[in-house]
Amino acid sequence: MRILVTGTAGFIGAALAERLLARGDEVLGIDNHNDYYDPALKEARLARFADHPRYTHRRADLANAAAVNAAFTEFQPQRVANLAAQAGVRYSLKNPQAYVQSNLVGFVNILEACRHGGVEHLVYASSSSVYGANRKLPFAVEDAVDHPVSLYAATKKSNELMAHAYSHLYALPTTGLRFFTVYGPWGRPDMSPMLFADRISRGEPIDVFNHGQHSRDFTYIDDIVEGVIRTLDHPAQPDPAYDAEAPNPGTSAAPYRVYNIGNDQPVPLLRFIELLEQHLGRTVEKRLLPMQPGDVPDTWADVSALRRDVGYAPDTSIEDGVARFVDWYRSYHGLG
Repeated sequence: MRILVTGTAGFIGAALAERLLARGDEVLGIDNHNDYYDPALKEARLARFADHPRYTHRRADLANAAAVNAAFTEFQPQRVANLAAQAGVRYSLKNPQAYVQSNLVGFVNILEACRHGGVEHLVYASSSSVYGANRKLPFAVEDAVDHPVSLYAATKKSNELMAHAYSHLYALPTTGLRFFTVYGPWGRPDMSPMLFADRISRGEPIDVFNHGQHSRDFTYIDDIVEGVIRTLDHPAQPDPAYDAEAPNPGTSAAPYRVYNIGNDQPVPLLRFIELLEQHLGRTVEKRLLPMQPGDVPDTWADVSALRRDVGYAPDTSIEDGVARFVDWYRSYHGLG
């Protein structure tokens, strides 16, 4: 199968491309290699598969419609995984324009290219952040998500709405995946697992927000990639049970789906830090601070819909996942 993956220099995109190549697919990767975080890490991720005979890489920005259209015209993908985005809740408070260009302008360019290219299925990255001010746990795709608490979350909810419009108007099968706190080897350095590991390894204090009362549905990268592939292989279909008078936000009369993709086992943040300390062999001071703007106290994914529809079954415990992450961290940073 010919699969176009955006964000292949990113954390999830690189892991997905590697798995698709291993199973025999032909992959075109697109990434703009921006400097939101260390580009050297992005290059190191790509180096794992950049020379694979079935992989082609394009350095391009999704906000450039001509570049996107050229990639689709030349490669003619059957399916698309759009994982490129300007990520990060806190950065969206500092540079909102970056989110508009990447997550909104870039996404409509992908939708248009899929529409005109006859793509069989578009799977795209949404986020657990769309649940915003919701406090009912676990978060379910049947819940309303109308109260975002960051611009990043608002752009991800916008992606879901834009995708539905294209599914409805053009019968383009689309599936949005709301990722829940993905961690593991080759992870993003702006996310808490890497930030904590850096500080612990140097013996520096850790800033722990919400006075340590956070919990997160930490999900190991291998489980995420397995779920993405299973979803790619099951193009969205219209829901025959959809009731326009009592609409289900997760389905539609159009070929449209939205799913949570997480571990379904929230972990207290202080427990996650404790495991990092154990595997890195040192404890550090925790500076307990108030909650940050745009943040939420807890996340917990109800993944029952994804289990039912594609057989998604995350099976990496937090203990095993942290151990594998720290093994990679030590090796990547030459810590022995």
